[in-house]
Amino acid sequence: MITQSPVYIEESHGYRIEVRTHFDFTRSNPLQKQYLFEYTVVIKNVAGDSAQLLTRTWHIEDGEGELRQVKGAGVVGNTPHFKRGNAFEYSSFCPLPTLTGKMWGHFEMLADDGQTFEITTPVFRFKIPAEFIDQY
Repeated sequence: MITQSPVYIEESHGYRIEVRTHFDFTRSNPLQKQYLFEYTVVIKNVAGDSAQLLTRTWHIEDGEGELRQVKGAGVVGNTPHFKRGNAFEYSSFCPLPTLTGKMWGHFEMLADDGQTFEITTPVFRFKIPAEFIDQY
């Protein structure tokens, strides 16, 4: 069973980023302190320059305040190009050792004129829904 959270939204440089998170009960393992959270990101060029997504940087903080950073090329193997009005959606996951956490970051973009800029994501939260707490 997957439970959905609110939508987290951030806009920067004419790009809108929406994130939804889900706790995946069936793929989590509380005995090993492994809680799997899925997230879906929609990136849309609402009023920005045409650009290609080059890299991503994520900051992940668990419920005990431990912070780690993940950097990489593209998103889920893609480096989409956005003209005004274009959108790209992808899903990924974040394993955490705690019942809660949060994540935020940015995407580095390469505009058609050769300039680079960053679009920021909202801070989005991971939390096990109350209906699952008694099962842990």
